[in-house]
Amino acid sequence: MRKKVVIFAAVIVVIAAVLIGWDIANRSGNRSAQSSSQTSVASVSSGSASGSSKSGQVDKNGKTLIVYFSRTNGVYNGPLKIGNTKRVADFIQRKTGGDEYEIVPVKDYPSSYEATTRVAQQEQNDNARPKIKNKLPDVSGYDNVFVGAPVWWGEYPMVVRTFLDGVNLNGKHVIPFTTHEGSGLGNTPETLRRQYPKADVLRGLGVRGSDAANSQGAVDRWLTRLGY
Repeated sequence: MRKKVVIFAAVIVVIAAVLIGWDIANRSGNRSAQSSSQTSVASVSSGSASGSSKSGQVDKNGKTLIVYFSRTNGVYNGPLKIGNTKRVADFIQRKTGGDEYEIVPVKDYPSSYEATTRVAQQEQNDNARPKIKNKLPDVSGYDNVFVGAPVWWGEYPMVVRTFLDGVNLNGKHVIPFTTHEGSGLGNTPETLRRQYPKADVLRGLGVRGSDAANSQGAVDRWLTRLGY
């Protein structure tokens, strides 16, 4: 009889431990989700890829290039006079004094938001590399390179992947930035790490599209943490 009591008690302890563990995980997940939903300007990815530096900061004495893809039509809160990602790129330029390069596709995307999302998904499914109209920049003289774009289906637009395939950013400090409507940086930091395993991918910034015009302060604080 005593043996049965001991076994029964042990079973009760195991069940209680499982329930407590589930409750802790569930509460933690709820807190995380609430925090995410309350953040309109999100700084994600802390950048831990192998590269030239582990300091988490840029080369203060190096040259900076700001690469971006931006649109005024076919965006969630458009049409716009100035694209959301361009606004953020310009804020970065003001603080860093860097050079800008805009990715311009040979074939423009549709003017409506819904049609753009369909084309973007198809390009991603096809792993497409849309052609870029303007000549790629010579990146050899730059030490810090920002790569910015809207997040489409959790990813850089495939025309940005065309750019990434065309330049070598290994050995440089590479920093993602995005505009979005809830997805933050998406998987852009991981994309950069896979593309350039010898680059130092630093902490990125995701800005909600509707906040882009008023994001100068958030951008400046982020850049200060990066060493500018």
